[in-house]
Amino acid sequence: MASIVQRTLKTCIPYVGTGLHSGCRIGMLVRPSEVNTGVRFLRNDVPTGRGVIPALWHQVVDTRLGTIIGNEFGISVSTVEHLMAALHGCGIDNAVVELDGPEVPILDGSAEPFVAMIERAGIIDQEAKRWAMLVEETVEVRLDDKVVRLEPCPITRITAEIDFPDTAVGTQRLSTVMTEPVFKRDLARARTFGFADQIEDLYERELALGGSPQNAILIDGDVVVNEEGLRFHDEFVRHKILDIIGDLSLAGVPVIGHFYGYKPGHALNQALLRKFISNEHAWSYVMLDEYENAPGLRRLSDALATTATRVKKAWSRLRVVA
Repeated sequence: MASIVQRTLKTCIPYVGTGLHSGCRIGMLVRPSEVNTGVRFLRNDVPTGRGVIPALWHQVVDTRLGTIIGNEFGISVSTVEHLMAALHGCGIDNAVVELDGPEVPILDGSAEPFVAMIERAGIIDQEAKRWAMLVEETVEVRLDDKVVRLEPCPITRITAEIDFPDTAVGTQRLSTVMTEPVFKRDLARARTFGFADQIEDLYERELALGGSPQNAILIDGDVVVNEEGLRFHDEFVRHKILDIIGDLSLAGVPVIGHFYGYKPGHALNQALLRKFISNEHAWSYVMLDEYENAPGLRRLSDALATTATRVKKAWSRLRVVA
């Protein structure tokens, strides 16, 4: 069950790493923050008072090759989605992310290293209740053959389908509930990916300058170039769901409902979030302690737990037979 109170880090997280697009070495410090402050980014390499950027949907200024947030002074932070997914996936509501450069370090291209840092730093409960946005009406955004939508559902579920001409990726589909254990086990390790035939163009645009097989899956037609291969057979769609989690976290609170995406991406995800929040009839605020203690939801939660136990037992029997 998700935490019903707000949470923050117990201690600070220091890290120095490479920016995916700038290629620069960037120092990062993630530190605890007070209740009801949310996640805020702070650029320490700009004049005092100009570097604060709340991690919220209306601060998004660009969605090409990642999610970029900015403020009224023209200061921005790029590639926030993996860190935001990790914070959200670990149930962190309040934190300050200090940076001495223009983007969040890419680490290994997934959220797993961020999760490990969060776990080492520790998590503490705070004396404030946790709110969520409950999807009340279906909201949808379409672009050509792509579609993303949020629809009512008593739990948080994400379904994504992708379809790439490159046979190494191809068509993949995954539907999963979003809980902290599921996030850590099934999604956090999925890495970002790129295509060999696009590298030269990216370099000419001074993008992906810090990219390498150490922080991304490189695809060349029907071949995964990385020597170690894939972490999951469907790692690509899992990473798309990781991106969706990071993008939806910019709502500022958890979103309870079903996200469906066919060929989702940062631009569509943010367009959907903006349309959803702007429609006052599409959602309502709920306190998680009251919502999760509702009799109907308790029955659903018990049913899901029972189903998960049965699936695990069935797999155990299959392994024994094999």
